[in-house]
Amino acid sequence: MDRILFAVGAASALISVAAGAFGAHALRTRLSPELLAVFETGARYQMYHAVGLFAAAWALTRWPGPWPARAGWLFVVGTLLFSGSLYALALSGVRWLGAITPLGGVAFLLGWICLALAIRR
Repeated sequence: MDRILFAVGAASALISVAAGAFGAHALRTRLSPELLAVFETGARYQMYHAVGLFAAAWALTRWPGPWPARAGWLFVVGTLLFSGSLYALALSGVRWLGAITPLGGVAFLLGWICLALAIRR
């Protein structure tokens, strides 16, 4: 499981860098500054939680148990919901997609709580 989370974290970091470059170069002239900022927030939080996935993978090797894996999968779900909805909102302009974003934020928070619980004995 630690290798899976690490691989997913690496893939997520790669996508985050690609999204950031896409936003900075291809979207700068196509999106309003407000929507560009939304897109950039998605890329930034995706990178933060790619690092969180690396932490969860490492924690699995240090403190085996269910909590690090739960943290990792919550980071994956959070990235899909939070960053994914922000990318979709920025690219489509469909405002109701912003209603999905807080669900991803909750998944992120729960993931960090699970990671903290991983060190508990």
